[in-house]
Amino acid sequence: MKKTLAIACDHGGYDLKEAIKAQFTDITWIDLGCDSKDSVDYPDFAAKMIKSIESAEVERGILICGTGIGISIAANRSPKIRAALCTDVTMARLTRAHNDANVLALGARITGIETAFDIVETFLHTEFEGGRHARRVEKIS
Repeated sequence: MKKTLAIACDHGGYDLKEAIKAQFTDITWIDLGCDSKDSVDYPDFAAKMIKSIESAEVERGILICGTGIGISIAANRSPKIRAALCTDVTMARLTRAHNDANVLALGARITGIETAFDIVETFLHTEFEGGRHARRVEKIS
């Protein structure tokens, strides 16, 4: 059975969003926008991700902006979101294993495409370890 994830970006992340969707064809993508390189506001797309996860339409998602910083800050305003900005595979593995991150944030202007693909692959296939980490995650949720 295919995994279903939401994906959203601002104009700075548009090309990377499209590349990720094309690379990971084993995922059913719910594309929350944006739909071009025309200037938009990243908080609007973080809000769409929040709604998608809070409504249980999806369990996890990917957000992309120029640096990944702004969109992750906006998404983390919801207690249901644990968005992690990852710039390498180790961060992606540990944020899933230890923090049960449900949203991966990427910076299209700071992370190369092949590195981004490796980060996404790791995020998708790393399970939460639970145990002592579960207690900590509960405290932030």
